[in-house]
Amino acid sequence: MIATETASRARNGWIAGWDPEDASFWRSAGRRIARRNLAVSMFAEHLGFAVWVLWTVVVLNLGNAGIKLSLSALFVLTLLPNLIGSLLRIPYTMAVARLGGRAWTTISAALLIVPSVLLAAVVPSHWLAHASHATQLWILSLCAASSGVGGGNFASSMANISFFYPESRKGFALGLNAAGGNLGVATTQLLMPLVLIIGVPAASAKLTHHPVHLAYMGLVWIPFVVVAAALAWTVMDSLEPARSQTAPYRRVLSQPHLWCLALLYVGTFGSFIGFSFALPLVIKTSFPAFLAHHPFIATYLAGLGFLGALLGSLARPVGGWLADRWGGADVTLGSFLGMAGLLGAALVGIQRHQFSAFLGSFCGLFVLAGVGNGSIYKLIPAVFAAPAGASDRLRAEIKRGTAAIIGIIGAIGALGGVAVQAIIRQASLRVSALEAAAPTPGAKAAIATAHADWSVPAWWTFLVSYLLLGGLTWAVYLRRSRVLEESGGHRLAPAGAET
Repeated sequence: MIATETASRARNGWIAGWDPEDASFWRSAGRRIARRNLAVSMFAEHLGFAVWVLWTVVVLNLGNAGIKLSLSALFVLTLLPNLIGSLLRIPYTMAVARLGGRAWTTISAALLIVPSVLLAAVVPSHWLAHASHATQLWILSLCAASSGVGGGNFASSMANISFFYPESRKGFALGLNAAGGNLGVATTQLLMPLVLIIGVPAASAKLTHHPVHLAYMGLVWIPFVVVAAALAWTVMDSLEPARSQTAPYRRVLSQPHLWCLALLYVGTFGSFIGFSFALPLVIKTSFPAFLAHHPFIATYLAGLGFLGALLGSLARPVGGWLADRWGGADVTLGSFLGMAGLLGAALVGIQRHQFSAFLGSFCGLFVLAGVGNGSIYKLIPAVFAAPAGASDRLRAEIKRGTAAIIGIIGAIGALGGVAVQAIIRQASLRVSALEAAAPTPGAKAAIATAHADWSVPAWWTFLVSYLLLGGLTWAVYLRRSRVLEESGGHRLAPAGAET
């Protein structure tokens, strides 16, 4: 079998025989092939997330580039990539089933060149800086929306990698794959503020208004994107058992647990990506006094907004690892309860204008969101596990259906990030209107300081949502001993102890 697979891949990159549940096959060849594909997938997905969230840094620096927009308009520019990336996740997942993981990872990685070039060539252009306000907003919106192609990569990558690993290792593998991608958020938010000011004197860079090079933020990713596409084509494999038409996607839409799990994923991943997009702008507008007294943090570290995304990304494989041992439902419930408590602490921090309390609470919230992300990706195959004694054909069908579910849940979860940003933007409308009516820059700054707690209603909305989602987790996946009676009696339990 192994010799046949090797020859097959040498011809066209497809592996015909793939059974990771066969222990001897997994030890002799499967583990090595799976790890190779996982490594390249993580790299390509990392770049996808990095490009996806580029506009979280761009919006902080448009004023320094001569483009003045209201706070609500800036939130639109961070919301659009989130929205487009979410909508692309289902077709991206279906593309894996049609074209194979190797070909689609190559294509989806290469597409990242488009938003990179637009950011390098259009956004910092002289004509845009002198265009009308309406023209600026439309052009910037189109450029920001193009970054959404990076958000689609996650769903196709997760669906693809899910076929490579046995059930007992799937939680950790998917958590690791997701973490590699999610770290792209922290990479962008940590490094891009430094890339922006390459060549700018240090004394100038520490001023509130200073020169920036927005073009560098686009150009820096192009060589990495080329490398990722080349590696995907030359190193990755496609699996014949993963081939399917659109039927699995149509069938799983009738599964009630698809929608229940999607809601839980809205609370975990939706929080992670929504706050990743919104938090740097929230910090800038909610703690202006702190940032004014700490120019190094404001300029070089973008208000430390990257910390939450970094910690949340690293926590994802931990969530999968914990779920492999304790069960996805228990870990998910604990995550929601902890997130609600930490958001309450963040509320106290913002109302008392204590930046350290606010940031520390949100870092903890990101960690628990990451743990919840990982545990839900373990919960999905456990909920839809094949019954004991199932035929190989049924197991293959369930595996394809699970991949479809991963793609759909990933798309809905990312739309949760859009909802997070929409709620925060709605909370910002009043202070945005007051600032727009202020006659002088000094008056605008005074309004921003006086209304620094503008986001409090949004935080209360999220806190209540986490408590409700925790109750849903307990009611559906912990209170019942059998949770899938409507779906054929599949069991809910960790698929295995070995990782």
